[in-house]
Amino acid sequence: MDTPKKKTQEQEQPFAAVLLTKAHDPKEATRIFTDKVLTRPLFLAPNSPPPADARESRRRAQQKKLAARKKLKPKPLSAAQRRKLGLYELPKEAQKYDLFKPLNELWKGYIREVLGNEIYTGGEGAAAKLCSADFHGAEVEVVRSGCVSRVGLKGIVVKDGKFAMEIVTRKNAVKVVPKEGTIFRVEVPVRERQQDGQDGNWKGDPQPASSMVFEIHGEQFRFRPTDRATRKFRPHFSKRL
Repeated sequence: MDTPKKKTQEQEQPFAAVLLTKAHDPKEATRIFTDKVLTRPLFLAPNSPPPADARESRRRAQQKKLAARKKLKPKPLSAAQRRKLGLYELPKEAQKYDLFKPLNELWKGYIREVLGNEIYTGGEGAAAKLCSADFHGAEVEVVRSGCVSRVGLKGIVVKDGKFAMEIVTRKNAVKVVPKEGTIFRVEVPVRERQQDGQDGNWKGDPQPASSMVFEIHGEQFRFRPTDRATRKFRPHFSKRL
């Protein structure tokens, strides 16, 4: 039976030392307790040694700030989430032809600036510029399509996608026309200039004249406008012609 003196000694000893004495002899328990507990070094940051200089400390502090900003920055929405939220859909109250007329006038000035003087001559130079142009706001007409019911559709392009175009017709209806197997006709008003016979310079104010009409083969334009701007198109034979 344990005496009160022995119990008092065990209570004064640390809990780890008491457990070691029950598993080992007193000398071995004292050695293990001294080496493993009392004299054990405590590493506060073993994987982060102190910086060599002030520049290194500033660099690490900046890296920590950038990592904290990335955690706070929300993740971008996926394509499925954007479709679910209806970010790609045109609201019903905005499906009006008159609402996009100013956009069409803006596009006419844009396409005249893109074509430059080649709007009067046409040719391969004008074709190359038209290939890389953006058609948001252009008024197009379907002249040929694999689906006969789409022929004759005419309206302003509100979305120039990779595989289809969304147009708003004069009847305030949104139509999705696939590019594959479809030929679109676009008309750009051309301003006529009069030439001075003596010095060969242009004189007089620009006056509205005929229009430049060109046709787009949709299957050759199955690219986003941002991709077409940096893409080089080469002439090749089309089986649908």
